[in-house]
Amino acid sequence: MFASISGPRRPSPPRAARHARRLAVLATAAVALAATGLAVAATPSSAAACNGYVGLTFDDGPTGSTGALLSVLRANNVRATMFNVGQNVQGNPSAARAQVDAGMWVANHSWNHAHMTSMSQSQMQSDLSQTNSAIQSATGVRPQLFRPPYGETNSTLQSVASSLGLRQVIWDVDSQDWNGASVSQIVSNASRLQAGQVILMHDGIQNTRDAIPQIMANLNSRGLCPGMISPSTGRAVAPDGTPPPTTAPPTGSPTTPPPGGGCTATATFPNVWGDRYNTSVTVQGASTWTVVVAVTAPQRISTTWNGTPSWDSTGYVMTMRSNGSGNTFGFTTMTNGNSSARPQIRSCTAG
Repeated sequence: MFASISGPRRPSPPRAARHARRLAVLATAAVALAATGLAVAATPSSAAACNGYVGLTFDDGPTGSTGALLSVLRANNVRATMFNVGQNVQGNPSAARAQVDAGMWVANHSWNHAHMTSMSQSQMQSDLSQTNSAIQSATGVRPQLFRPPYGETNSTLQSVASSLGLRQVIWDVDSQDWNGASVSQIVSNASRLQAGQVILMHDGIQNTRDAIPQIMANLNSRGLCPGMISPSTGRAVAPDGTPPPTTAPPTGSPTTPPPGGGCTATATFPNVWGDRYNTSVTVQGASTWTVVVAVTAPQRISTTWNGTPSWDSTGYVMTMRSNGSGNTFGFTTMTNGNSSARPQIRSCTAG
């Protein structure tokens, strides 16, 4: 390939030089692919390797940089939870809507990031309600999660949040991006994330945006994937709300349910009022099932739908069996003065 047919032959480069040249060409191609967002580690197919989920969260949005943040998250196939400030949503509803359109989850971070533990109960109620309304008006989504500003909370604030159907979520890992952390420091802090945990980051910080590809590379290398934060547990779970598997998948026929039950039940709380709330339970992994649910005294289940219920002698443990109405059932619970507790799923059995 280096010779002219009729002219003098050019000397061929040594084998080592040819090998180095090929490597350089491959490296250049790899850089070009990465620059166009085609990094293999970030493709949706990597989801198949997930053996745990983490919650990536961004506070204080929406900001003037929300669009840039969403672009980076989409490029790296990340879904994250955006803890939005109510007055920011009111001032920039299109940015809040863009978060939902990009596949993000939107949540409540108070109206104006005040020190809420210094408020009265009625002030807390007004603050969180106003923020919920602004987010729902802008996005069509009613928040189910609340993060108190500065992580400051007390029993009154938790009770108010719960009465509005909001699960309080703090964080396990602080990226320190708010404290001027460099890209490498943010990446290092994020590397401490373990399955189920949540990290604090912020909208509007360039170093945070620049750290996201490296954060994802580290998570992918450990089999961890971005997930949603469960409204019932406050921990990171799969984006569809199911917890990650705790045991290896069964080796038998695909139609054989796995040992120990063969289904998963996940509870959410779509409606909360002052004296009662609704629970919606979705079952996955079986078309016929039995789910055992327990409520905390003195709460009582008053109404059920889409299943056949029965109770133990205490009246606090309900067994719900499928009745052909699908894989989602629900019930209303009267709080009877205990507004903070929520039902616990004790088991899900296929068949």
